Amino acid sequence: MRIDHHAYQRATGVAAAGLFAQLAVALLLLVFGKSTGDSTAVIASAWAFSGLVVWLGLILLFHQQRLERLESLEMDTGARLDEDGRLFTQDEARVARKRLGLMHSVLMPALSVMYALLLVGFGAGVIWWFGKTADPNADYGNFAVTSAAGWQLAVAFGTALLSFIFSRFLAGMAVQPAWANLRGGAGVMVGNALVSLAVGVGTVFELLRDDKQSISIMEGIAYGVAIFMMAVAAETLLAFLLNLYRPRRAGETPRPAFDSRLLSLLAAPDSIVRSINEAVNYQFGFDITSSWGYQLLLRNFVRLLVIGVAVVISLTALVIVSPQEQGIRLRFGAPVGEVYQGAPMVKLPWPIEGAIVDDVNRVRSLPLGIVKGVRTEPVIVWGEDVPNPDLNINLFLVGSGTRSASVSGQGDTGVSNLPQATDQFAVVEADVILQYRVRDREFDKFLGFSNDVKSRRTVLDMRERALKAIALREVTRAMSARTLDEVLSPPVDKPLVDALASAIQRAYDDAKCGVEVVGISIPRLRPPSKEGGKFEELSIARQNGRRQVEDAQSTVSTTMSLIVGDPAHADEVFRGIGDLTKLEQEAKRGGDSAAGKEARQKADALRARLEQIVLDSRAQAASVISGARALRWNTLMDAQAIAQDVLGQAPAWKVDPDLYRSRRTMEALSDSLSGVRVKYMLLPDAKHVQIDIEMQQPTSGLNLADYLEKKDKPGG
Repeated sequence: MRIDHHAYQRATGVAAAGLFAQLAVALLLLVFGKSTGDSTAVIASAWAFSGLVVWLGLILLFHQQRLERLESLEMDTGARLDEDGRLFTQDEARVARKRLGLMHSVLMPALSVMYALLLVGFGAGVIWWFGKTADPNADYGNFAVTSAAGWQLAVAFGTALLSFIFSRFLAGMAVQPAWANLRGGAGVMVGNALVSLAVGVGTVFELLRDDKQSISIMEGIAYGVAIFMMAVAAETLLAFLLNLYRPRRAGETPRPAFDSRLLSLLAAPDSIVRSINEAVNYQFGFDITSSWGYQLLLRNFVRLLVIGVAVVISLTALVIVSPQEQGIRLRFGAPVGEVYQGAPMVKLPWPIEGAIVDDVNRVRSLPLGIVKGVRTEPVIVWGEDVPNPDLNINLFLVGSGTRSASVSGQGDTGVSNLPQATDQFAVVEADVILQYRVRDREFDKFLGFSNDVKSRRTVLDMRERALKAIALREVTRAMSARTLDEVLSPPVDKPLVDALASAIQRAYDDAKCGVEVVGISIPRLRPPSKEGGKFEELSIARQNGRRQVEDAQSTVSTTMSLIVGDPAHADEVFRGIGDLTKLEQEAKRGGDSAAGKEARQKADALRARLEQIVLDSRAQAASVISGARALRWNTLMDAQAIAQDVLGQAPAWKVDPDLYRSRRTMEALSDSLSGVRVKYMLLPDAKHVQIDIEMQQPTSGLNLADYLEKKDKPGG
């Protein structure tokens, strides 16, 4: 082929067509993924958008090569003169060749690095997003699968077919030396075909899968696309580094780093066959590929392959189920037929029917709680802390006191129909391990209970997580229905492990999960952390508690005996005082109404009865009441004596009021001024009073007259 500017012009046009085709594929995957909610299509579009860099670089490269050919043709046809009429030298005149050299040494490596960084960025971003979707505290959206599976099949397989055809066309052009750089575009197109084909295959498996709750297949496809992008990026960067140290040969067209060697082989699979033939000839030492045997093998290879595939598929129609195993047929993912155990199982060939065979006699262990490590300590004392803080600590609530109701209707297990615990709860630290196996002839129930999909960063699959949740619910319920003593020291006739096993088995039977509980083991059961050491003082604390209760009861009895006399009457008097207070309030609110009078009568009767009860007890309260009554009678008698004295002086008042008034006034003055040293006299009318005054000096010492003087006092 003649290499001139027309050849590079055609290559430029093909590269431009590849750019538009690459953009169309990228937009188609992106728009389809966004409109139908398919995450895999959106992730696949990231590969297509990254390939735009390669096509842009090829357009620029072929265009510059075309300019270089035109410049070379112009230099060959005539001399070049500058403005002063001087001839250009060859190096000064070939500007396009210099630019082409700069593109090979600078632009193509820069675009290759940019292409690799885009692939690494998209791939790492997808892997980071998958990690965030597994975090329940992060809100970065969830992985979704489209419901328009038919349209997705058409888009995926159509894109894969057209991309592969275009890549084969480019690979055929790249055989010519002038178009050798089109291998990079062919590799990008093969990448489009591989990514689209992966999406289509994943969609087919999604349609055939019966369990629609799990999306592990499409998640694996999307994750694989991210790994594929990072692998191509790694190859590109490695080629970039090797190009820096690879020696240049004259007349050789440099190969850009984004021209993937692996994808180029996939774009031209016939070269792989040639390489295999050459390798076979080299190993045997002669041209064996031209022999009649090798040619016969090649002519009948398809027939032999079909026969081998038919034999392999026929072998899938028979499955041997051992006596300790159970198996069931799956038709397009759905269980059909009966459960086989210890017998050959005949089924339709794959992929119409499959089979699941499991060892049902194997006892499986399922820890009910958090498992963060393996315990190596032989003994953990109650009063000591856990030696390794990274190990699991599973806490359960139990009742801390006695029951609020008696046990009624309790079965053999000791767990069903138990009364609720009191309002106060305690905490125990326990490791509970469930041993179970699949029941005989119930393997179909075990498979239909839940799927066995395992999420990332989880140890248990969905079926084990469901069994664990049901068992943990029953353990928590049984623990909370028992007191602390019943959990730490269960009765001999009703062991805790038997009760838990029976409760979990009933729950599994209700859920129809086809599981038989073999047993429950509790390797560790103690109060949490260092609180177990306080149980050594439990008996002392109980004795102190009883002593305090007895002391308080003795104080109550003594006080009631002093106040009421009989402690048995204390509650009656206390309730009677409360009722009396209510009746008095009702009487006060009722006033003179009939209800108020009735309440007042009831209050009087109740007060009298309470006083009689207190008086009959002859205790301190009775003494207080008796003293109050005696004080009332003394006060009443004094008042009556004063009243009789006043009534006795009434006749004297009637005879001569003035004389009576004067006499009483003088008596009052005498009583008031008897103890005063200076005497003041307030005289009434001078006409009726005669004063005889004798001035004497008081004698010092003892004056017996002062003590012998008697004065009359009213009422004395």
